[in-house]
Amino acid sequence: MFAFTVTAQNNKNMARCGRLQTPHGLVETPVFMPVGTRGTVKGILPRQLREAGVQMILANTYHLLLRPGAQVVRDLGGLHRFMGWDGPILTDSGGFQVFSLKSLRRIGRDEVEFASHIDGARVRLGPGVATRVQNQLGADIVMAFDECVELPCSRERMQDVVDRTIRWAGQSKAAHERDDQWMFGIVQGGTDKQLRSYCCEKLIELDFPGYAIGGLSVGESHEQMIETVAFTAPLLPQEGPRYLMGVGTPRDLVAAIGAGIDMFDCVMPTRNARHSSAFTRSGTLKLRNEQYKLQTAPLDEECDCYTCRNFSRGYLRHLFMVDDKQPEIAGPVLVSLHNIAFFQWLMAQARAAVSENRYEDWARQWADYDIDRKNNNDV
Repeated sequence: MFAFTVTAQNNKNMARCGRLQTPHGLVETPVFMPVGTRGTVKGILPRQLREAGVQMILANTYHLLLRPGAQVVRDLGGLHRFMGWDGPILTDSGGFQVFSLKSLRRIGRDEVEFASHIDGARVRLGPGVATRVQNQLGADIVMAFDECVELPCSRERMQDVVDRTIRWAGQSKAAHERDDQWMFGIVQGGTDKQLRSYCCEKLIELDFPGYAIGGLSVGESHEQMIETVAFTAPLLPQEGPRYLMGVGTPRDLVAAIGAGIDMFDCVMPTRNARHSSAFTRSGTLKLRNEQYKLQTAPLDEECDCYTCRNFSRGYLRHLFMVDDKQPEIAGPVLVSLHNIAFFQWLMAQARAAVSENRYEDWARQWADYDIDRKNNNDV
């Protein structure tokens, strides 16, 4: 049911293309996964995701555990049927919520206790629970439970994070019961190369079929992140997929592919769209800006997504400006569709550049990609 094959390798850096076979279909890598936290990519239908070129999506263990509950999802046919998405799915373990909900949790040796952000109810999540929940949800790829911490971080604290992550990885693998799911281990260690190397070594001993690099895009600079990725990726097995979690901007993605990463996820395409920000080949557009009021051009002249084929910048700006508190819902939806399509186009361009052995030259144009143009001041 599972296989990963490297199909092309750039000869000037670590960039590569691959084919990831899963029980729910083939994924061409490098791949970017839109985030469907609660079992849906906000505002976007599964059919629209397919039309935008999406191959694989991510869902969140912690949030689906709270609502509707893993057993409910299982009883309704599993996550694929529940979501109406017949392609590959990856579920994170809930480890990121150890970081993002730090004001609502307490970390113990073998579990994390949360006060639910919904109603304050006590929620316990650890390697065993996170794995059982992911087994019930039924995604193609599931993640070992880990701890993520904000940077900068003291070395003593980071050593604790790495030790706990390694211990939890072993417990996660021991609890994993489904042969039709691949489980990935997650490498922690911040920007400390010695700890990253140690964590890789110990996780590789557990023999996961794939590995993720976690604990980045949490406070470090772009340069620190890419330096860490470029150091860590070669330490991981060449024959398995490498996944950089929660990243990011176009320049982050392009640089990380050059360092050998195969898989990505991030909320940025849809989150930024809900705040009127559109990604284009020449930079980002903040659609609330006055300058777009009378523009008849699409978001991106070269894009063939549904939004760019049918709507002008002026119209999209109107959808965000009709109400001071809340835009017309079509605005975030249409810009989300475009942003998702843009990220899928970017991955397709990266795969072509690797296959044609011109990745280094192609990547240069993205090194200074502007994600929020300084001359576009909101009005």
